[in-house]
Amino acid sequence: MTQSVLQYAGLLGVLLLLIAVFSLSSENFFQMQTLVTIANSNPDLIFVSVGMTMVLIVGGIDLSVGSVLALGSAVLGVLMVHYEWGLLAALPVCLLATGLCGLFNGMVSVWFSIPSFIVTLGMLEMARGGSKVLTDSQSLYIGRSIEGFGEPLQSISLSPAFLVAVGSVIVGQFLLTKTVFGRYLVAIGTNAEAVRMSGIRTAPITVAAFVISGVLVGMAALAQTSRLSTADPNAAIGLELAAIAACVIGGTSLMGGRGSVIASFIGVLIIAVLQSGLAQLGVEDATKQLITGAVIILAVLLDALRSRFGKSDA
Repeated sequence: MTQSVLQYAGLLGVLLLLIAVFSLSSENFFQMQTLVTIANSNPDLIFVSVGMTMVLIVGGIDLSVGSVLALGSAVLGVLMVHYEWGLLAALPVCLLATGLCGLFNGMVSVWFSIPSFIVTLGMLEMARGGSKVLTDSQSLYIGRSIEGFGEPLQSISLSPAFLVAVGSVIVGQFLLTKTVFGRYLVAIGTNAEAVRMSGIRTAPITVAAFVISGVLVGMAALAQTSRLSTADPNAAIGLELAAIAACVIGGTSLMGGRGSVIASFIGVLIIAVLQSGLAQLGVEDATKQLITGAVIILAVLLDALRSRFGKSDA
């Protein structure tokens, strides 16, 4: 418990330090409007990072989340534009499509003992191709019928998308820390063979983590589509890297067995503040990528050092 508090405190310290640095460097950064804009622009990454945390903890990885998001967005666009479905009718189909992608990733990886890196790399291409086939490689403008989920509420200036995303963080952390399912995820990621030897079936639990990730990607598709008012088959390219980065910055191990949904959420905020602050300072995209990549590598190195010293102490 103490270690978790120290971890959260450290991450919050980094976040506050970034806000302070950018506030001193830019006159317009430390304003409520800027902070609200950052929050309302990132619910899709929050949803994806919650699911990615669970997949990483169980010892897997999902490189397909960006393409699956585009597929979910394409499903929403086709149903709402071409078939004139309402959002409440189209959303379950979107979640079903992205959830099935997660199911496929998990089942193939577990049943055929293929590394999830390879399986999800294949799904990355399949889902991206599927989104282009559905939309005929054209962006579909949906308009007002979907914009409400991404628009800020006047009373609090935050969008329903952001509020629901924060809700997914709370539910995800509860699942991970307060349920048997969460304990099994950690145990499988730590030593899957020992869990199997104790009589627990690891396959359904591992597959469930991928399915949860897929459904959350569907919610991310709704969040991004509502913010842009458009279903874009080329959306979310590189989102998987941002989600993995947020999880790693939050302390989730790429080797499995350790992670926190709340810490990943703070990792999302750190990346969002970093990118927004650099943009306000006029830093070019190429330089932003260099700096963001360096931060990710630093987080991985710190994680490796922490794991090494942890083993030494044991």
